[in-house]
Amino acid sequence: MSRNYAGLSRERIIIEALHIIAGRGLGGLSMRRLGDALEVEAMAIYHHFPLGKEQLFNAIAAYVTSPGPATTSLDGPEEAEPAAEDAEPAGAAEPGPWDARITAWAEAYRARLLEYSGALSLLAHRAPRTPNSLATRALVQGALGEAGLTGPDVERAADALYSYCLGAVVHQVRHQQEEDAPDAAEADARFRFGLRALLAGLV
Repeated sequence: MSRNYAGLSRERIIIEALHIIAGRGLGGLSMRRLGDALEVEAMAIYHHFPLGKEQLFNAIAAYVTSPGPATTSLDGPEEAEPAAEDAEPAGAAEPGPWDARITAWAEAYRARLLEYSGALSLLAHRAPRTPNSLATRALVQGALGEAGLTGPDVERAADALYSYCLGAVVHQVRHQQEEDAPDAAEADARFRFGLRALLAGLV
């Protein structure tokens, strides 16, 4: 097995871990299996995640919920890896009416959760806080402020939106194997219907 770890990074480890989770489930992820997939010894992974699997799980949760540097404050102090050039808060940063911006963000957030749905169970006990996720939330709150919300209602509304997106994805994934499960187009339509209803109720 190769001992050349020059190309090993936190992001590469996380992405490979997500591939394993997608194929084997969360329980199928082990440091040894991850090392085999990366063609390195398992101990090389601990160079990037010295606290072990729980630290890796925190970083996976951060990556899934927030495109950008694969770091999280739950890991403790450490140097963040550079973000990709296109890693920026999605949707809510675009120009346009506040509701259109929030809709764009919500659809992008949902798409990312669906892409990495095998890791959804990690999010039940982890609330990753990365510079990118905090910036994205600030943009969502800014859009809600434009809608006329003030004070604690802005934070409450943001919580409601995040909860709706995550809950909608969990519901879709949980039932997608059922015979009468909606197809992708109908699932999209149901998500947008619920989002419109939530936005209307917020203001």
